Amino acid sequence: MYDSLVFGMQNFSGILSKDLIEQVLELQQRIQAIEFFSEDLQRNVSLKDVCFAPLNPSNPSITDCAVNSLPQYFQNSMENLDAKANMTQLGVTKEVDWRDHFIYCVNSPLSFKDITALGMSCMADYGGPVFPFLAVGGYKGQDFTQAEALIMTFSLNNYPRDDPKFKVVLEWEQRFLDIIQAYQIDPQVNFTFAYMAERSLEDEINRTTAEDIPIFMISYAVIFLYIALALGDYSSCKRILVDSRLLVGLGGILVVGCSVLASMGFYAWIGIPSSLVILQVVPFLVLAVGADNIFILVLEYQRDTRQVGESRQKQIGRVLGNVAPSMLLCSLSESICFFMGALSTMPAVRSFALYAALAVLMDFMLQMTAFVALLSLDVRRQDASRCEVACCVTVSTPRSTKPNQGILLPFMKKFYAPVLLHPVTRILVMVVFMFMFCSCIFLMFHVKVGLDQELSMPTNSYMLEYFKYLYKYLEVGVPTYFVTTKGFNFTSVTGMNAVCSSVGCDPFSLTQKIQYATEFPDRSYLAIPASSWVDDFIDWLNPGSKCCRLYTSGPNKNKFCPASETQDICRRKCILFPPLDGVLRPTVAQFERYLPDFLNNRPDLQCPKGGLGAYDKAVVRDANGEIIATRFMAYHTTVTNSQEFTASLKRARELALNITKTMRQIPGTSPDFEVFPYTVTYVFYEQYLTIVSEGLFNISLCLLPTFVVCCILLGLDLRSGLLNLLTIVMITVDTVGIMTLWGIDFNAVSLINLVTAVGISVEFVSHLTRSFALSIQPTHVERAKEATANMGSAVLAGVAMTNLPGIVVLAFAKAQLIQIFFFRLNLVITLLGLVHGLIFLPVLLSFFGPGVNKAVLLQLQTKKAIEMEEYNSKMHDNMGYVEDHDNTNHTLTSWQADTTTEREQEPDAIKTKL
Repeated sequence: MYDSLVFGMQNFSGILSKDLIEQVLELQQRIQAIEFFSEDLQRNVSLKDVCFAPLNPSNPSITDCAVNSLPQYFQNSMENLDAKANMTQLGVTKEVDWRDHFIYCVNSPLSFKDITALGMSCMADYGGPVFPFLAVGGYKGQDFTQAEALIMTFSLNNYPRDDPKFKVVLEWEQRFLDIIQAYQIDPQVNFTFAYMAERSLEDEINRTTAEDIPIFMISYAVIFLYIALALGDYSSCKRILVDSRLLVGLGGILVVGCSVLASMGFYAWIGIPSSLVILQVVPFLVLAVGADNIFILVLEYQRDTRQVGESRQKQIGRVLGNVAPSMLLCSLSESICFFMGALSTMPAVRSFALYAALAVLMDFMLQMTAFVALLSLDVRRQDASRCEVACCVTVSTPRSTKPNQGILLPFMKKFYAPVLLHPVTRILVMVVFMFMFCSCIFLMFHVKVGLDQELSMPTNSYMLEYFKYLYKYLEVGVPTYFVTTKGFNFTSVTGMNAVCSSVGCDPFSLTQKIQYATEFPDRSYLAIPASSWVDDFIDWLNPGSKCCRLYTSGPNKNKFCPASETQDICRRKCILFPPLDGVLRPTVAQFERYLPDFLNNRPDLQCPKGGLGAYDKAVVRDANGEIIATRFMAYHTTVTNSQEFTASLKRARELALNITKTMRQIPGTSPDFEVFPYTVTYVFYEQYLTIVSEGLFNISLCLLPTFVVCCILLGLDLRSGLLNLLTIVMITVDTVGIMTLWGIDFNAVSLINLVTAVGISVEFVSHLTRSFALSIQPTHVERAKEATANMGSAVLAGVAMTNLPGIVVLAFAKAQLIQIFFFRLNLVITLLGLVHGLIFLPVLLSFFGPGVNKAVLLQLQTKKAIEMEEYNSKMHDNMGYVEDHDNTNHTLTSWQADTTTEREQEPDAIKTKL
């Protein structure tokens, strides 16, 4: 407790001790003394070369640099901090010291002289005021002596990236960080602190990206290894080097890599920028799509038997003819899907969609050309029993003549498909998935929108500690500016009254409305009212002050004379007499003549209302002196997450719109005039005002081509297209629902992943839908079993088993952004795609799937008839007529019996056509 003669009993917190203030001053002076040689400027540089010096911007010194801290109440002087004086008040004499001066300054930061016997100024050494919320934090209300934190801020100028001083600022900030980090571990420092520089956010993101590169490399290596080993057609241990398809797997991976590089190269050539998200997501997406197509083609070949007299090329062509339409269906759907997604107005989503669309298209083209050729060469090697890599070495063990069905196909045929499509299981699956779908629709409306900046930091970043202190101790948030555009007449009395907040001003003027909003900070997110250059300009013109005077003689006669001038030749006031009603308003001529003098007048003890530093950059005029833009600076409350940042932006825009409507009603105001808010954080959070509608639009655009392409390539099969679309919609909705439960916010990164989810869902769904549509089994259930066993096994081996190992590795990344939006979200997408594609979709098709494709059935029957005729013709040429006649009758009788059996199982319409 401190018993102040002037302010009574005051309880000072532990952080407000003289020893700690001295340590803070020592650290501040050490930072201000930073000096180094600049290669770009070819000279030594220091803080004064890059600092923001509001009161001496043309030729600043170190003491002109804007540094806000508690020691600035003592002008960074140890002598002032140690100063003491005896003071008598009401007959009581006591000693006053730094504590009395501090109490006075935090309550009157604009004072040039305190009311104690010390008589010291509260202004910082650079001439500007230090408001208490810029010097101390952690207090409640106006109880500044109970502060729990000290704040120090160095303000630097902004420079374009091509300006030589931009690199100087970066170097200065790096030296600043080095000093802080060394000071933090100093054993003599007995307080904790957090820190950041403007470059810190980018530095930490780059650092975590570099640290997590090995994680991504391991992730892709695991995927590559799986593909290379899983494609092998192993028949015996002796032929393992022959049956393996390591080079085919690596070739397939190389095809994926080339397609990604081709896409990136093309868009880099035409000037469309890339991003970190694109570099991480596009390869993952194309790998999922490419691996699925590779597995479908290779597994189909392995399960096929070469016909008598058929060449290797013809067999591959026949197999390719069976599966290429399915590959085209998926690749074309995904490519068009992403090209449609490029219509997004969000730059990140648009760039990703363009890169992904071209990469998927290039991947399909390379698979149909380069990979098929590679597979043909590898088959020729296997036919010659040559080992992989060491092609000169042959193995004598013969190859099995039976087609290799692997492990998954028999398992899914004998066990999985029958159990899944059991009558009881089918009903249970439909109930469970529909319940999950409805629940996720409800959860969708509770997903959080935004991306907290802490998530972009690694778990060991010093920035996390800074953000924690920022939210805990800072009393106000970032400054926000209400900017006026051209078209408003500030020089008229009506115009001034519509802006100011002093005596005679409109009760609902611009600054008054902002003042009213600060009285409800929980709803407006505004903490400090806006400072008004109009009010200060009117006070500056007041004849009762010493601010606006004119030279009465000499070479500067009738020109502005600053208050610091003590000669008698400056006695004349700019406005000679105060108004009778006490409401001063300059005429248009006076306004236009004295405004430049006000903006360039440095505030001092005689005239604290000078506009230099506070307003010289806040009023922009054209060559004719007309005001074309102004700004009024207020402060937001402290906001801690994306939702509050977005809400503060929304409320500020609502307030600005209300002010605009009021000011447009003033005669002479342009209909194009507006007031809009701006602060440095708005550029990051503006996207969240429209991201929900933007996301729905993008995902809808992606879903449309999947339906259209599926219908067209399946012969205008609307039912298959609708079931395909329904399943993909369910996967997407369920993904958003799980995002809500797992704490994954909805933002640009998750939107990109949701667009990716649509593309990957096509792989899980479309192959199986086409397989069902082309099946000629007699019942829906049998066709669903066949599609699940044949195509489901390939999808499981190709998409799910390719993605999952690589995704699991990402869980070990240090960056929270990767852990949440790449590990969690991609894991959810893959697992939901897997269960919907291999559990829900077969059951859905067994209930509502299309009937037997009549064109396919007719084609198969015609093919059988042609094959029979060719067989009979060969028999006729090789045998005698009588013997041939008998055999042919016998064969025809047998074939007719077979076809009769088949016809009994076919629809009546097909029987009639046959």
